[in-house]
Amino acid sequence: MKKSKIQSPMLIEERRQYILSLIQKHGRVLVDELSSGLDLSRITIRKDLDYLQSKDLLVRTHGGALPAHSGALSDPTIKEKEEVHHDEKMRIAKAAAAMVSEGQCIILDSGTTTTEIARSILSFRRLTVITNALNIAADLARSDFEVILLGGTLRKNSLSVVGPLAEDVLKEIHADIVFLGVDGFDFKIGLTTPNILEARVNRAMVKAAEKVVAVCDSSKFNRRSLSLIVGTSAIDHVITDSSLGADEVKAIRDQGIEVTVV
Repeated sequence: MKKSKIQSPMLIEERRQYILSLIQKHGRVLVDELSSGLDLSRITIRKDLDYLQSKDLLVRTHGGALPAHSGALSDPTIKEKEEVHHDEKMRIAKAAAAMVSEGQCIILDSGTTTTEIARSILSFRRLTVITNALNIAADLARSDFEVILLGGTLRKNSLSVVGPLAEDVLKEIHADIVFLGVDGFDFKIGLTTPNILEARVNRAMVKAAEKVVAVCDSSKFNRRSLSLIVGTSAIDHVITDSSLGADEVKAIRDQGIEVTVV
């Protein structure tokens, strides 16, 4: 049977995400099959595989590649994540809520920590909350807030919407604070997440906000996922838990970022 080819050219990041998705699905990829399916030269495919190996996202083999088992591709569901470090997330959420003032406009991205923030701000009376998370919008439906739910393509794992529709709306918005719950905080490169489309929406949220607050428990540090959201220079404040080492806290502060440890 003749394999169908990708009909429209992909961006480099999209192509590499596609290759990684094939590895997740099939347990391996072959250079010849990728070359044929993507209508690209074997040299280009090999360069993609070499790049992904340099990021510890796969292991090169003769004629193809295998999974790296590094965790960088891991994209667990909301349900799988909600009980992990739950107490720490609740403390982080309370500290985040303490940064909010009546009448402000805040952005909450999708995630279990930002879900706890949504629950922690229900005592306020006048807020505008912008989110791409369906579950957060549902939690806030019983409030008196103005809730703006971004449109786009649904990601079932994270119960979030992503894509150009969400990004375009964010270009027209100015918010006081964005709270980002991320999958990885690498001191060298910044905030990361496993999904490229989610990263693009998060980046648009950062551009739309006056203040950028990363809310991440200590397990997220020294971890790197596939997709870069923003570098550390774009972050104003970090809220984390007391299990983060003093050296790591100092490293964050040395980059001019405020840190709240709870």
